[in-house]
Amino acid sequence: MTSLKKSILDVQGFRFSALGEGPEDGPLVLFLHGFPEFADAWQGVMHPIAQAGFHAVAVDQRGYSTGARPSEVTDYAIEHLLADVRGFADALGHQRFHLVGHDWGAFLAWVFAAQFPERILSLTTVSTPHPDAFLKAIRTDEDQRQRSQYIPFFRMPGGAAESFLLADDCKVLRSVYQGKLPELAVQGNIRRLSEPGALTAGLNWYRALNLEASVGKIAVPTLYIWSDQDIALGETAALATAGYVAGPYRFERLEGKTHWLLEEAPEQVASLLLAHLRGNSTN
Repeated sequence: MTSLKKSILDVQGFRFSALGEGPEDGPLVLFLHGFPEFADAWQGVMHPIAQAGFHAVAVDQRGYSTGARPSEVTDYAIEHLLADVRGFADALGHQRFHLVGHDWGAFLAWVFAAQFPERILSLTTVSTPHPDAFLKAIRTDEDQRQRSQYIPFFRMPGGAAESFLLADDCKVLRSVYQGKLPELAVQGNIRRLSEPGALTAGLNWYRALNLEASVGKIAVPTLYIWSDQDIALGETAALATAGYVAGPYRFERLEGKTHWLLEEAPEQVASLLLAHLRGNSTN
């Protein structure tokens, strides 16, 4: 389906594996994946974007790239993840770019857009609401609190979450995908997450998270795509996100879809994204 080109980005002393498609002199669209997934989760979305003349690049982020897997929880603090994103764009030769994220990648994208708006042409987040809306919902909304019960478990030290997820031939980890990913994709994710230190690295994003931090309002043009059957991210924070965006904002609710929109509805996501990119591509 695609003609994805593999590359290595040297950033902050690490080597990040990346997938790219489209003209390298086109506007950069940088894709950030979440947990537990990798850059190739974006391939169904990237192809139409590349065909439209954009340079679409997805990176296996810190902990997911074998050459960028430091061992300490503090290595996954948000300032390091933000510096990675800056480094990706710099390595690709772009001062300003379009940023797109799903799940944890979306959380990171929100924070990046708040802190470095001068580098962003447009922001697109898939599934994950604005972090301030999300963290407020955890505190005040019983529905979101129930949905987020896994987070304290993931944040526990000592390997309990890793053992639970990997036990019995990774039964629980496989179940996270809710049967929405092709079996080949699940097998690929499981294989890579079973590498020494890989799952711990992914969970360290949760462990390093400051649950008290405030992100603030977003000023850049923003598209937020949410699905009403998302098991982890409820309606309260999704609807409240509008209050945290001061710039041009579009909210798209996909009916009957789960958290795994990149595999369930890549054409819909790509279509919405492409319109957003085309409307915000002037420097």
